Amino acid sequence: MLNELESLSGNIGRLIQISERHNQARQALQEQLEQLRADYANVQAELEHVREERDTLQSERDSLSAKIDDAQVRLNAILEKLPRAKSGQHAESDNQLDLLEADSQEAHETELHGEHHQGEKA
Repeated sequence: MLNELESLSGNIGRLIQISERHNQARQALQEQLEQLRADYANVQAELEHVREERDTLQSERDSLSAKIDDAQVRLNAILEKLPRAKSGQHAESDNQLDLLEADSQEAHETELHGEHHQGEKA
């Protein structure tokens, strides 16, 4: 009988230890769960903030797009009111460019001839 009592006492002691370990593990898991819930709440709040920022940016984008469209319409209206360039004016500007190119070519040739004459004198 004494052996049985000692055996029961030992078993009860082991059960108490097992129960304490399970209790500690449960408390740790509860703390971890609370931390995860707090993290989840923070992420949800951040997500809501990011969505609000996204909506604000989309609204700004739409507003800017409308302003760009309006400016384009105004610019086209202004361009339509401007007098059209006549073909004679266009040809005249081309002729002026030709003259500039010819002057540049003459200056280049004069420079080359000057170097050639200097080479003969030496």
